[in-house]
Amino acid sequence: MEFEATFDDKVTKLELLEDDNTAVFGDQHQSYQFSRQKNGRYLLRMGTKLYQIDNVSYDKHTVTFTLNGNWHSVTVRDEQDLLLDRLGFKTAGEIGEGELNAPMPGKILEVLVSEGDEVELGQPVAILEAMKMENELKAPIDGKVVSINIAEGDSLEKDALILEIEASG
Repeated sequence: MEFEATFDDKVTKLELLEDDNTAVFGDQHQSYQFSRQKNGRYLLRMGTKLYQIDNVSYDKHTVTFTLNGNWHSVTVRDEQDLLLDRLGFKTAGEIGEGELNAPMPGKILEVLVSEGDEVELGQPVAILEAMKMENELKAPIDGKVVSINIAEGDSLEKDALILEIEASG
């Protein structure tokens, strides 16, 4: 199964060959094992390295988690999403709602847009501090910012509404 993952604005193509538990990155082949523990933790072994994955949450194409104790957020697109892109179709998430919710609890350090601003999919719109890390929150769709529900300095719970964007087009 093919995937495309975006992490820190770097796009990586990945193929998982489930028959022999091999991950393919470009021309590199790497064996992997992935398992879930009773306590909810996931363990990923890539070659000789072992990674602990906790606090996993999903929001459309974005997966937020801790990897060995450090917060990460990755946008993942599967074979179906990639095919729709090649055919020129938009996915339901791109067509649909323009709500941006907090991916994790934290504090708003900066709001980068104002109501009425036109934004593009993936454009940074706010900075959220969580676990002593600054996380750049990005517009979920192209459109116009119709409401901003937070202010700089606000503390947010996970899934708190940050802003709404009216889809363009």
